[in-house]
Amino acid sequence: MRLWYDLHLHSCLSPCGDAEMTPYNIAHMAALLGYDIIALTDHNTAGNCRAAIQAGGEAGVVVVPGMELCTSEEIHVVCLLPDIGAAERLGARIADALPPIRNKAAVFGAQLYMDARDRVLGEEEAFLMGASSVSIEEVRALADEYGGFCYPAHIDRPAYSLLPVLGTVPPELGFTCAEVTPAADSAALREAHPALREMRILRSSDAHYLENMPDPAHFLELPERSAQAVLAYLRGI
Repeated sequence: MRLWYDLHLHSCLSPCGDAEMTPYNIAHMAALLGYDIIALTDHNTAGNCRAAIQAGGEAGVVVVPGMELCTSEEIHVVCLLPDIGAAERLGARIADALPPIRNKAAVFGAQLYMDARDRVLGEEEAFLMGASSVSIEEVRALADEYGGFCYPAHIDRPAYSLLPVLGTVPPELGFTCAEVTPAADSAALREAHPALREMRILRSSDAHYLENMPDPAHFLELPERSAQAVLAYLRGI
């Protein structure tokens, strides 16, 4: 079946995420726009994924739990997990891999834990946007360890992405997918970086504000609406 997706969204737990990007609002905005599947990928945490999955169930939208991990090289990598348990275990692992820096809410924004009904459960004090100690060479194996799948985020952007940092897509990293922004020229990217010709290209919004969530424009052909089906598709199963 054809399922419309956006696999890169941030909630108010990301310090750069707008306060209105609550799990409830994200799920119901996605339903209003016509999405079938979304992923919540906050910076270095899966702390709001449980609420987003619950809100998505009420809204009729599948929410894949995940995170946007920042490697030690400051490369952003989207990590998608098969279920909330795996996502929260990976989140705990990454929490231990972050530098001991406190968030400055007045500068970067509050990092809010929410429930599925927009109630604030708490505030994360550790700064979530910093680089973890996980290297780009380690991230794929780490995602595999938790049953997940990962790929470099927004590779066409000038910062915090694979191409600006490394200048190329090293085949030895083993990535089989890559994400680009909705406006990216994927043909030009494949021409400039031949390794991308063998990779599946995904387009997601990386929205941090409700108004930046676009109308659905890209779909996956899946046998069912589930996080497991998304991961199987990305693995080429």
